[in-house]
Amino acid sequence: MSHVAKERAKLLNRLRRIRGQIEAIERAVEEEKECAKVLQQATSCRGAMDGFIAEVIEDHIREHMIDPAAPRGDPRTLAAEELVEIVHAYLT
Repeated sequence: MSHVAKERAKLLNRLRRIRGQIEAIERAVEEEKECAKVLQQATSCRGAMDGFIAEVIEDHIREHMIDPAAPRGDPRTLAAEELVEIVHAYLT
């Protein structure tokens, strides 16, 4: 089973919230809302997508790069954990 399948419900919930944000942007454009309002909603949606991407990358790193049987302080595990932190710093 892939790591995406394991986290399916959580990821689908995130995507549904993002869909709602996109629909709100569409409504704002249709209703000719102020550009600042549209941009605020678009920026919020972009942040949500970045969070989704970070979540999938983190799950991938934890599933494919970290050996659960590795001893505490294993250099590869520490490097993978550092990579997760970097991904979150840049995407969230």
